[in-house]
Amino acid sequence: MSITAEAQVSEAAAGPPVSFRTEPAQYRHWRLRVDGPVAWLSLDVDEAGGLRPGYELKLNSYDLGVDIELYDAVQRLRFEHPEVRAVVLTGGKEKVFCAGANIRMLAASPHAWKVNFCKFTNETRLAMEDATEHSGQTYIAALNGTASGGGYELALACDEILIVDDRSAAVSLPEVPLLGVLPGTGGLTRVVDKRHVRRDLADVFATKPEGVQATTALRWGLVDAAAPTSKFDALVRERAEAAAGDPRPGGPGVTLTPLTPEITEDRIAYEHVTAELDTDEGRVDVTVRGPAEPAPADMAEARERGASFWPLALTRELDDLILWLRTNEPELGTWVFRTEGAAEAVLAYDALLAEHAGTDWLADEIRHYFKRTLKRLDVTSRSLVALIEPGGCFAGSLLELALACDRQYMLIGLREEDEERELAPAELVVTEANLGPYPMGNGLTRLEARFFGHDDLLAAVRKAAGEPLDAERAEELGFVTLALDDIDYDDEVRIALEERTALSPDALTGMEANHRFTGPETVETKIFGRLTAWQNWIFMRPNAAGPKGALRRFGTGRRADYDRRRT
Repeated sequence: MSITAEAQVSEAAAGPPVSFRTEPAQYRHWRLRVDGPVAWLSLDVDEAGGLRPGYELKLNSYDLGVDIELYDAVQRLRFEHPEVRAVVLTGGKEKVFCAGANIRMLAASPHAWKVNFCKFTNETRLAMEDATEHSGQTYIAALNGTASGGGYELALACDEILIVDDRSAAVSLPEVPLLGVLPGTGGLTRVVDKRHVRRDLADVFATKPEGVQATTALRWGLVDAAAPTSKFDALVRERAEAAAGDPRPGGPGVTLTPLTPEITEDRIAYEHVTAELDTDEGRVDVTVRGPAEPAPADMAEARERGASFWPLALTRELDDLILWLRTNEPELGTWVFRTEGAAEAVLAYDALLAEHAGTDWLADEIRHYFKRTLKRLDVTSRSLVALIEPGGCFAGSLLELALACDRQYMLIGLREEDEERELAPAELVVTEANLGPYPMGNGLTRLEARFFGHDDLLAAVRKAAGEPLDAERAEELGFVTLALDDIDYDDEVRIALEERTALSPDALTGMEANHRFTGPETVETKIFGRLTAWQNWIFMRPNAAGPKGALRRFGTGRRADYDRRRT
């Protein structure tokens, strides 16, 4: 790639805002077909359909735009097609499943773009695994040709991997030998932790640029089954039909109608979520509003409300906002969360979902979607602060937003303006929603992570479930960083936010990630913590990204010039 082309992509990556809102009629790269209990997702990438100019998406390679469509398809299958029990991912081009992330795009993109791209692709692959585990929609990769790099990582997110044995199809993770970077979407972790490939064989595999063909891949455990071309389609149908079990309990699907936020230079407004952008202070003030109408009597009525049903509508808006801000506003490093509304109304919706958990697919899907959105917030590299003030509703599921934050400040009593508005003093309410249904990536609830190693404090918090907690009681139990009266509150919050803005964003990102994920490690925390941290560092090293690095010299016929020192 020429320097001019590299500059075009680099400049474009900071160009027009990226929208994560799409629908199947707008897809350029995926074809979605639903046939009873089996859905077919075929990757047929439009080479000229890159999200940014300066590269072609050859050999079914992908960029962020391709993955935005995949994320949308995964969501729609869960909500709009509850009848689907198996999802087959295959390639729409002859002899190629997917060549992975587009190398030209990676080579020329700014560092932050590469890192956020990897973060989003990881979240999408985890959403596929979550659908298999919790929605009974088993993902099956049908490798109709070669799957390399991110293409094989896409397959690794599936429950089963089938490959055609045509003497040319292969699987590979060529990032280390060819590009001087790591597979960016969990490949190294899933090969050994999920597929249990022996570590020495995994080492050979990850340093073998051409990968291995079907027979060896099957023997090493890199795939689950192989068949010659003449029998491959029958194998795929057989495995898909075997994976498709009984339908989920509940009614028909819910259409995910388009989100239509009002977006200006300093404000993003949805129906239930509003974000005020302060570029001078480097801050976003997010207000989450509780339900405006009473909870329905049952899930049948909830289904009638469709995508406007408050827990679903709120989660979609919050998810979209997180993605928008994370991609388009990287310099707004502090996000401040407030809530507005009645705690009782929030708890009524929570109770409805809890009552039907395990017996109604829509109730389950909404809770799992809120879980995934909170997880997206957990791994977002921004300082998160909750302000718990009069008129708010940090209760039950919305209390999870405050618990996801790095700090929580709560006002004792009322300020003069609160009295004028006839607001009641701020309170928190712990419920069943905080005790299990929304775990973090480490498998702990946010309360368990908050009080890790302090079982006595955790027991006291659980004992207080259902009790409205005023500021002083919340501070006593350890729910808030500081509880302050009206004399000190505004000044203390202002100073804390100003101090945060003055600190190094890089150091804050590392510090926050260390503090948020206490306790055990899982495949998910390895992907975001261990792998992403190393990849982040490697993307900045000259061996990969320098003018003589592997990413820059790939495809030029010149070998990378490596600094051989280990650091």
